Amino acid sequence: MQIGFVGLGVMGLPMALNLARAGTPLWVWNRSPEKCELLRAAGAKVGATPAEVCAQAQVIILMLANEPAMDEALQRGMPGFTTQVRDRTIVHMGTTSPEYSKALEQDILAAGGRYIEAPVSGSRKPAEAGQLVGMLAGDPASVQAVQPLLAPMCRTTFVCGAVPSALLMKLSVNLFLITMVTGLCEAAHFADRNGLDMELFRSVLDAGPMASSVSQVKLAKLVARDFEVQAAIHDVLKNNQLVAHAARNARLASPLLDACHALFAQTADMGLGQEDMVAVVRALEARTEAL
Repeated sequence: MQIGFVGLGVMGLPMALNLARAGTPLWVWNRSPEKCELLRAAGAKVGATPAEVCAQAQVIILMLANEPAMDEALQRGMPGFTTQVRDRTIVHMGTTSPEYSKALEQDILAAGGRYIEAPVSGSRKPAEAGQLVGMLAGDPASVQAVQPLLAPMCRTTFVCGAVPSALLMKLSVNLFLITMVTGLCEAAHFADRNGLDMELFRSVLDAGPMASSVSQVKLAKLVARDFEVQAAIHDVLKNNQLVAHAARNARLASPLLDACHALFAQTADMGLGQEDMVAVVRALEARTEAL
């Protein structure tokens, strides 16, 4: 079976490389073609357009930045859409609104295709290590067929039910991640401004019951003032907005998330949108300086 992979960004590139290195027969496409060369060297074939990838593959994985990029790649709303998705399984591994995903599923099914939601939890490092956590939703038979194909990218996968339950699960996880990392940044800022030894602070937190793989990685970055991107401020802000929108639709309060949204928006406005999410500490520092 030929697999297509469309979108080779911060997450998509290492995910596709893991597929290629596992021997998956792979066709890839990316808007910036130079990113395809690593895949070509790993044995993948490179399509000139998303349409060519769809023509060659039976399962097409989309790891694109947003909803317009997905619609453009699939030619949704245009005559070529049916040709691209008929008799194909489209696997949406990015993060979009649940409403968009549900509507896309309906359009793909109407065109004679199959559709699976498969968002992942994890940032660039877990993606490189093939240690992402996948969440799947869709027709049970299609989910069962796709699930083994994700093994080179995901250390484990969970079946969540019907679309859009996988995306709602991902947004729930993201809510915890965003508020947790923002709290960690505020704690580090508090310790630093009180003159504490930051390596000692790191050791105490890492040794305690609140330590996690996320806190250990992010606190190390904070102590080192390392803002190299793993999960970018712009992407976290987008995810924050998606969670907030879903909360409003469900008539749910989200006060912690709303506070985080203001901080990430401020960080992006400072021109730090392409830095790692721990750069939100820069917004906290700016607010301290303004006191």
